[in-house]
Amino acid sequence: NHCYHTAKQNNLTLLFSQTSIGEGSMGGRVYRGHPSKRQVMVESGDGRANRIPSTMARSSRLVCCTQRLPDPFHSSPSGEPFDPTFVLSRSGSNIICSVLFGSRFDYDDERLLTIIHLINDNFQIMSSPWGELYDIFPSLLDWVPGPHQRIFQNFKCLRDLIAHSVHDHQASLDPRSPRDFIHCFLTKMAEKKEDPLSHFHMDTLLMTTHNLLFGGTETVGTTLRHAFLALMKYPKVQAHVQEEIDLVVGRARLPALKDRAAMPYTDAVIHEVQRFADIIPMNLPHRITRDTAFHGFLIPKGTDVITLLNTVHYDPSQFLMPQEFNPEHFLDANQSFKKSPAFMPFLAGRRLCLGESLARMELFLYLTAILQSFSLQPLGAPEDIDLTPLSSGLGNLPRPFQLCLRPR
Repeated sequence: NHCYHTAKQNNLTLLFSQTSIGEGSMGGRVYRGHPSKRQVMVESGDGRANRIPSTMARSSRLVCCTQRLPDPFHSSPSGEPFDPTFVLSRSGSNIICSVLFGSRFDYDDERLLTIIHLINDNFQIMSSPWGELYDIFPSLLDWVPGPHQRIFQNFKCLRDLIAHSVHDHQASLDPRSPRDFIHCFLTKMAEKKEDPLSHFHMDTLLMTTHNLLFGGTETVGTTLRHAFLALMKYPKVQAHVQEEIDLVVGRARLPALKDRAAMPYTDAVIHEVQRFADIIPMNLPHRITRDTAFHGFLIPKGTDVITLLNTVHYDPSQFLMPQEFNPEHFLDANQSFKKSPAFMPFLAGRRLCLGESLARMELFLYLTAILQSFSLQPLGAPEDIDLTPLSSGLGNLPRPFQLCLRPR
C-alpha cells in the first residue's frame, strides 16, 4: 500500500497545466496515444541507435577534457574546482536534441544555451516552495509577484523555439527518409490526417517534443550530479566502480552498452543513485480515463492522480536501509545484480517515461566514461558532504557543489 494523491480535473497541477495543452504526453486522448508516440520514438532512432552510445561516451570524455584544457567555455587551469551543472546540461541536452531535431549544437550555440536556461530555470522554480504554493493556491498565486510567474514565460519561449524548428522541418520533409523524431511525427500526421481518432496533431507534436526535451535535458544531468555527490561522499564505492571498469573495459577503449551485463556493481550503484536521489518524488500526473475502483474507493473518470514514488523508494519492506545510500540494495548474496519491483525512477503505470531506454543508456555511458579516466574529488572532507536535497517539489534538487577531476 502506497500513497496516491488525487485532484479533480478542474484543479490542474502546475506541471499538468504546462504539459497537457492540446494532446501533450499527458491528459485527454493522449493516454491511448502513448504507444503511438513510443513507436515514433523507435522509428526516429532507426539508423541512429548505433551512433548514439558512441556519441554519449565521447561526449562524457569531452566533458572531462574541457575541465583540464583551456577552451571557449572554461578558463580555469588544470585541476581547479568547477560546478558540473551547466557542463552536464550542455552535453546531455545535445543527445536528446540529436534525436528530436536531427542534429547537435555547438556548445556555445545560443539556441542550446537558451534551451538549457529555460529548462533549468523552470525545473528549479517548480521544485521550490514557490512551485509548491502555486500547485496548492493557483488562483491566488496568479496575482502574486514572484519567480513562479517566469514559468509560463519560459514555457512559451521554449514552445516558440520548438515551433520554429518544426516549421523548418516541414520545409525539408522527405517522407521516404525521415531523419529525426519531428520528421517521423510529421510523416505520421500526413498519413493519419483523414483519421478522426488520430493522435498525431501539431499541438501533440509541440507538447511531446517539449516534454522529451525537458526530461532529456534536466533529469539525466540532475541524476549525474546526485551520483557525483554520492561517489565523493563514499570514496570506497567510487573505487569499487573504477576497479570494475578497469577489469571489464580497461583503458584502451571507451565503455560500451554491452559491458553493462558484466558490471553488476556499477549497475547497482546507478540504480541506487536513482532510488536514493528519487529525483521525481511525486511522479508525473496521470489522468483516469474511466471510472476506476481502487482499494474500496471509486476514482471518477477525469481525476488527476499523482503517485508518490518516494513512498516506494524509501519503503523499509523493500529496501533494508532505505535512508542510507547502499548499492547492496541491488546486489544478491553472490554480488550479482538484483532487480527490485520497488524501483520506479521512470514513473509508474503502463505509460512509463518515453525516454527510459535513452536515459538508462546515458547514465551508464556518461558515468563509466568519466570514472574510467578520472577520479571525483570533493573540496572538503567526504563525510561533510550533504546528500539531502536543496529543495523538493517537482524534483529533488542536489545541493550546489564544486569538485575536482583528477586524472587516474
